[in-house]
Amino acid sequence: MKKQDFLFIFVLVIIFLPFFVSEPVYDWYKSFNAAHGMVMSFVKFGILATLGEMLGLRISAGVYNRKGFGVLPRAVVWGLLGMGINAAMIIFSKGVPQFMEYMGMANAAAIINGEFCLDKLWIALTISVAMNTIFAPVFMTFHKITDTHILDCGGSPRSLLTPIPMTRIITHLNWDAQWNFVFKKTIPFFWYPAHTITFLLPGEMRVLFAAILGVVLGVLLAIAARMK
Repeated sequence: MKKQDFLFIFVLVIIFLPFFVSEPVYDWYKSFNAAHGMVMSFVKFGILATLGEMLGLRISAGVYNRKGFGVLPRAVVWGLLGMGINAAMIIFSKGVPQFMEYMGMANAAAIINGEFCLDKLWIALTISVAMNTIFAPVFMTFHKITDTHILDCGGSPRSLLTPIPMTRIITHLNWDAQWNFVFKKTIPFFWYPAHTITFLLPGEMRVLFAAILGVVLGVLLAIAARMK
């Protein structure tokens, strides 16, 4: 381990340790999270997903940050995307059970919020498949566009204020990789099962778990890239 690794671990400890050792801090987190879910979605994804990308960069390139990477703009974009993910999770977790009831499954909305059973597992899987089939491709493509824009702006915070040249970026995206890897492999083989677990959790834990999943995927992709 290098000095930068110890510094990275130290920052993680400073951020997360108070929630484990101080009950008042943890109680404040729970109450604030319940009252301001969108704000906390921004914070959770802004911190965790960005740390995941930094960790992925460390695995693939040997550093946590480099010129043009743009930690600050990535954190802001991840925070905004996190708010969108929270909205999508609410919409699909409420709407899919209602649709399942419409199609003939009794009490689906109550089952998904109840104790674990096979019916709850089936409903959670259905929610995950619906969300990741309908919402995820659009989300992943937009995220790729924002990443490209940040890199094109040299990682500068001005990328947050500079209009995104959508036509140019979309035209030059690697659609072969986007379709054959991002859509066809990560969605069915990672996100379907991972978000099935997400929707089995209590509602207040879902966004945090989803942010952690983003960290896990980033690390796995970095390891795969390094192996190649």
